[in-house]
Amino acid sequence: MSEVTLYLADEDAMVALGTRIAQVTQGHGIVFLDGDLGAGKTTLSRGIIRGLGHVGSVKSPTFTLVEPYEIGEIRAFHFDLYRLVDPEELEYLGIRDYLEDDALCLIEWPQKGAGFLPKPDLTITISPHDSGRSLSLLPQSPRGETWCAALALEFK
Repeated sequence: MSEVTLYLADEDAMVALGTRIAQVTQGHGIVFLDGDLGAGKTTLSRGIIRGLGHVGSVKSPTFTLVEPYEIGEIRAFHFDLYRLVDPEELEYLGIRDYLEDDALCLIEWPQKGAGFLPKPDLTITISPHDSGRSLSLLPQSPRGETWCAALALEFK
């Protein structure tokens, strides 16, 4: 599967990409969001969740670990595992319940949940680049491959 690299100039571009990711995922699948503190993981998540039709605030789940969103028939869950001490804590959180109905799960800091998270459909790594951000999209399933192909056409 081929990796796609995108360069985004600012926060508006990040939100626009999030909106497009919402459209291509149609509110289903698992997306890992990787990058340093302040890289833009939550900004991208905000764009995705709003792109699914959520109106209102989209807050970072840094302290709650997960924020659920019910958007019509779509269920989306935004995880931030930064404060997770032990991956086994995901069992107590009931991670399997969130993943079993093909909802959209956006997972920041997925390495903190190693061994307890399933393989994602897509991993997005965000890095600083000149005056903006560089995003590497790595598909890890056929569904992720389809998403990357659609996004590459628009954002290259």
